[in-house]
Amino acid sequence: MKRFTQLLLSFAFFLLITQAVQARYFSTVVIDPGHGGHDKGCQWGRVYEKHLCLDTSLRLENTLKRKGYRTAVLRRSDYFISLPQRVSMASKYRNAIFVSVHYNFTWRQEACGLETFYSSAQSKSLATYVQSNMLRRVRATNRGVKFARYYVIRNATMPAILVECGFVSNRAERDKMRKSWYRQAIADGIADGISLYRSRG
Repeated sequence: MKRFTQLLLSFAFFLLITQAVQARYFSTVVIDPGHGGHDKGCQWGRVYEKHLCLDTSLRLENTLKRKGYRTAVLRRSDYFISLPQRVSMASKYRNAIFVSVHYNFTWRQEACGLETFYSSAQSKSLATYVQSNMLRRVRATNRGVKFARYYVIRNATMPAILVECGFVSNRAERDKMRKSWYRQAIADGIADGISLYRSRG
């Protein structure tokens, strides 16, 4: 029994070290713009989530490239990719992290703010850095860092998060997200969080 306990502790220590190394030395950021094509995501009038996700993701790519990161964007225009396809495409990249970009919606129009989701222990610190740095860039309610079982982050083979960049259903946030400065600020905040994750693990 003592030997078994020692083996378990050794394995747990190995996992912690492996995750720390993976966090610090990843070389590629896989960016997943949510929705696309017939899957519009949430919508209010002519404001479609799929367009906001794509624009923010391409801005994130540009910001990361200026910082010296390698990037892979899963879609670059308005077409549909299934959730299993997204996971399969992302899994081709080794030594990478995964960021899925979304905007939020609820029938409670007063709901507002930013939130970031993770599905594994190794992804929680990435989610925390990204959430805090998005909030540094824009004035918004902090809805927190939360555990969730969303398909793309649950099945990712790398540290993975899903960010919700504001509520399309909230008039004040909708007005902001229609402006390029807001989407750029969100992208810059995500990139800042990624940089801190790599430097601190």
